[in-house]
Amino acid sequence: MRQLKTYLILIHLLFGGMHLAYSQKAMIKVKDSRNKEAVSFANIIIENLNHTPFKTAITDLDGSLENTVKSKSLITVSFLGYKTLSDTLLPGRDMQILLTPLVYNMDEVVVTGQYTPQAIDKSIFRVKVIGSRQIDQRASNNLNDLMSGELNIRSSFNGVLGSKITMQGLGGEHIKFLIDGVPVIGRMNGNIDLDQLNLYNVDHIEVIEGPMSVIYGSNALAGVINIITKENKNTKYTTNFNSYLESVGVYNFSADASVNKNRWGGSVALARNFFDGYEPPGFLESYNNSDSIDNITDWKPKLQYNADASLKYSHNDLKTGLSASYFNELLIDEGFPLLPYFETVNDDHFKTNRLTTKFDFSKRVFKDRYVTVLASFSNYERVKNRYFIDLTTLESNITRNTADQDTTRFNQYLTRAEFSKSSQESKINYQLGFDLNYETGVGKRMLNQKQNQGDYAAYLSLKYSPLVRFMLQPGLRYSYNTRYNAPLVYSLNIKWDLQEELSLRASYATGFRAPSLKELYLEFVDINHNVRGNENLEAEHSQNMNLSLKYNHEKETYDYGLEMSLFYNNIKKSISLIPVGNGSKLYTYVNINNIVTQGFQLNFNNRVYPWLEIELGFSETGKKQIINDSVTFDMEYSSDFIADVNYLWRKTDVNFSVLYKYSGAYPEVFLGEDALVYHTLMASYHTLDISASRWLWKKRINVQIGAKNLFDNTLVNMKGNSGGGGAIHGGGNSDSSPVAWGRTYFVKLALALKKY
Repeated sequence: MRQLKTYLILIHLLFGGMHLAYSQKAMIKVKDSRNKEAVSFANIIIENLNHTPFKTAITDLDGSLENTVKSKSLITVSFLGYKTLSDTLLPGRDMQILLTPLVYNMDEVVVTGQYTPQAIDKSIFRVKVIGSRQIDQRASNNLNDLMSGELNIRSSFNGVLGSKITMQGLGGEHIKFLIDGVPVIGRMNGNIDLDQLNLYNVDHIEVIEGPMSVIYGSNALAGVINIITKENKNTKYTTNFNSYLESVGVYNFSADASVNKNRWGGSVALARNFFDGYEPPGFLESYNNSDSIDNITDWKPKLQYNADASLKYSHNDLKTGLSASYFNELLIDEGFPLLPYFETVNDDHFKTNRLTTKFDFSKRVFKDRYVTVLASFSNYERVKNRYFIDLTTLESNITRNTADQDTTRFNQYLTRAEFSKSSQESKINYQLGFDLNYETGVGKRMLNQKQNQGDYAAYLSLKYSPLVRFMLQPGLRYSYNTRYNAPLVYSLNIKWDLQEELSLRASYATGFRAPSLKELYLEFVDINHNVRGNENLEAEHSQNMNLSLKYNHEKETYDYGLEMSLFYNNIKKSISLIPVGNGSKLYTYVNINNIVTQGFQLNFNNRVYPWLEIELGFSETGKKQIINDSVTFDMEYSSDFIADVNYLWRKTDVNFSVLYKYSGAYPEVFLGEDALVYHTLMASYHTLDISASRWLWKKRINVQIGAKNLFDNTLVNMKGNSGGGGAIHGGGNSDSSPVAWGRTYFVKLALALKKY
């Protein structure tokens, strides 16, 4: 009997253990690949082998989810700030998934100037990527906000013409601005108003400093800035809402939505930005003490609307799509009350409309050949109306003088097509393409009321890798310009990985830029400006050299890097804007003999994952202008320094950001209305921005507060001296230049809703 009881107990324990083993749950664990911490609320899609989704879920606080599949399946895991990962999931098995954080951008994919999209460290060009995370940390609303905090880039401002930047000491027509590869049109005084390029729907920005004339032709002598818009790749639908309020009188709101179904994807985005205007302290006093308002500038009130839409189709190696983008702005230049009773005033209204439509197509043919096609139509319209306002009744009417009213339109037609071979196994790869540009300008201030210009080019580049770590890329571009004889443009790029962590890049390129229709034929006249085109301008020719050495050491939870770069630019027959005649208010464009810029940058970054990022940078930029054979100035240098620090307080999950920049004294040389050579020097100044942000509700809501321009910069002193025959002497006229609208405080709120 005792023996029977023993057998029964053993049988019970055996079957109980078997039951416990079979009842134990199989779990999916999602962790950070660097610190092995759990990733809470990660999004998971489980599909059949035929890619039909049958389950969507999110992980719990411990980064876990029960594995309930009955057969072999596909699993896709995604989460904000990490690379999306796909793998095979087996029934009844535990699975650990390690997500790679996107904080480290060594494998960031770039497209600007590449044969095919490739990792940034594999690019033969020196490319800097400013991601959406960095854009959000700086609370940047437009391209000027963002780029003004970058090293070796200077930002300046004009009340009517807007904001502009210089890069490597060059600006205006020498920087190519692209949105998804399409050139931005609508330059005023040679510059794109960067306040009009809003960042509400931007995924990242790719910046290439240095010549890109072979690939992108005219305007790419100093570099290329390519704005890449958002594309939904991982969710069934995503909806985002954003609001931004700043104490100076900025009220911005935006919303976007995207959907994916089978092979199709679509998106729409809308934004409204409002600015109430700003006058620096002492503005009215300066006006009352001056005989004119030529040098008096304030930040004008403006209202902007943006609308974007896209439709995309992708299947295997084919991808195509249509997109359209519309921008509308009303800028009000408020006049001063008129004598004798100060009861009436003239206000100028500047209305800007910009429409861009695009078709793109890409397909892999054969094993490693690719075909890409891009076609676009862009329309830019700027309307000026002057209103006479009775301040006692607030009645407003358009003035009867027809010279006070103006409409100017520009159209641009672009077609680019490329055939390329790109294979890591091959020693020789190539890129062959053509680039057709045709621009028209219409308006009563355009000479003969209508002008046009065509630029048609073919280009070829070869990528030769005789050694595993050594790569050469020569390139040629042949252009036919309808108004100027274009020379053969050529370039040579080199990338040499001296060690696994140490790489050298070098480039030499020539460039050609035909004067734009505005420089040739447009008259721009308002209360502060009287600019006339010059149809006798000659084309610019340039030589450009860049050299960089980069070291990057990466470990599991930290990395650090150091980069040094040198640059040299020489532009012959450079086009500049100067006064005409003694005492005249009329300006026109002329060819200066040449401009030379040179300098260097030092960058250091250190990141301790996931709580600390530090970036330090220092640059020296020299500029020399040769007015004519008898007037030559020595190279003068300006210094920049930046410190960008981001700290995550892990206990509270609050992220703190600090951006400091020192902008050294900046020199300029130009011809004055009295035929003398003038030298001006903008005083140095400091800027400091701080912010704190936190994600809420399973990373659906982000709240950010901060302060900008804590040193309260508004107007920076300008000192000017004049001279002739190459000498700068005498006198000390002083003025001021606007750089910012003073210390401000902001709050930003973002809401993201997604379905996987």
